[in-house]
Amino acid sequence: MTIQSTLSDVGNLGVSTKVDRAAYLLGLLSLRSELPSELAGLKEIRDRAFSLVRDRAIPSTREEEWRFTDLSGLLQVQFQNSAPSEIGFPQIESFLLPESTNSRLVFVDGVYAPALSAVNDLPDGVLAGNLAAGVQLFPKLYEHLALHPGGEEIFTALNTASFTDGAIVWVPKNQAITPPIHLLFVSTREALCHPRALVVAETGSSVTLVEEYVCLAEGAYFTNPVTEIWLGENAEVRHTRVQRDSVAAFHIGKTAVSQARDSRYDCTTVSLGGKLSRHHLEVYQTGEQTDTKLNGLTIVDGDRLGDTHSLIALSQPYGTANQVNKTIVSDRAHAVFNGRVVVPKAAQLTNAAQLSRNLLLSPKARVDTKPQLEITADNVKCAHGATVSQLEDDEVFYLQSRGIEADQARKLLTYAFAIEVIDRISVASLRNALTQLVRIQSA
Repeated sequence: MTIQSTLSDVGNLGVSTKVDRAAYLLGLLSLRSELPSELAGLKEIRDRAFSLVRDRAIPSTREEEWRFTDLSGLLQVQFQNSAPSEIGFPQIESFLLPESTNSRLVFVDGVYAPALSAVNDLPDGVLAGNLAAGVQLFPKLYEHLALHPGGEEIFTALNTASFTDGAIVWVPKNQAITPPIHLLFVSTREALCHPRALVVAETGSSVTLVEEYVCLAEGAYFTNPVTEIWLGENAEVRHTRVQRDSVAAFHIGKTAVSQARDSRYDCTTVSLGGKLSRHHLEVYQTGEQTDTKLNGLTIVDGDRLGDTHSLIALSQPYGTANQVNKTIVSDRAHAVFNGRVVVPKAAQLTNAAQLSRNLLLSPKARVDTKPQLEITADNVKCAHGATVSQLEDDEVFYLQSRGIEADQARKLLTYAFAIEVIDRISVASLRNALTQLVRIQSA
């Protein structure tokens, strides 16, 4: 695909070369692979999404939802189709979780790797495997696939129009899964891939899910994942999402969650990699007495950008939601947070809180934070807030007075700021690994 430069585009992040954004998007669509005839249902879903995307364009900073996130760097990279790499256990061993030795699904460059996966620890009746095989054996999957609100968002629709496979986790009624299920997505080459995951927790079930994006490549690849999670009545999902792509990579992801009555969703997200990373997290409380907990941490340095956009939509009474999002920004890096909590008139007697906390470690670092409460109900308890600050001199001085050097004191305070989110991860080996990574990045 040839991309012609035209005029210059002045956005919030400065002047950059403008590319024909519609042509570029069509180029990305042209890279999608065909599906075999036995996957006619998936083909129909993809074709509907294709019709949503083909006449649109890559967003620019002139659009409200993207005004702080300049995608011009992505438009300078041309991606090609190529076969996924063949890798073995030694190459991914450092990413594997001891708690999930027999409850993991591995995808390499978006393609299921059965030789690296194992689901022997899961009880009978639990479906865990790849989507392309699952929809043939279990057509009920079509009742949940690509049906969340927000599917028309440009990169979500691009994924739906292009994905060829994905992870599927289906937990039947009243089944409690003890070992965490690890969804490991590995990038090994400079290419575009569209990872997909579908998780369904039926009534009364519970599961711990670790969704992780890692790399064996250092180049400018593009990962565009979509994860859909459905919670039945009184179901519980504990979800950890970790993004540690190459610092030259592009990562634009979507997580869409639907909660039925009395369900509980607890999500911790950690974003450490990517030249440009963005995560859309959307939670729809569709039943009464649902509970949502969201905790996020983004660490960016150099000239990288980390963006979190979230939505918590309460539609029924007695719902609760609590969100804390943290960023650590150094050098010339840029962090973005835009979080919406929507409480319509029907959602009476709800309790929602949202807090954005941001730590700047350099005078040239930048944060744009926008917590939003949209309330039309009149009997609710809702609060939100945002802080943007540097390390407090008196805190550094206090540690110095206890014999700690100033530079070490700053590192210790930065680490303490981050570890509050890491400590919420229930999988011990992952929590320890991320603790070490955060300690290194804070050094």
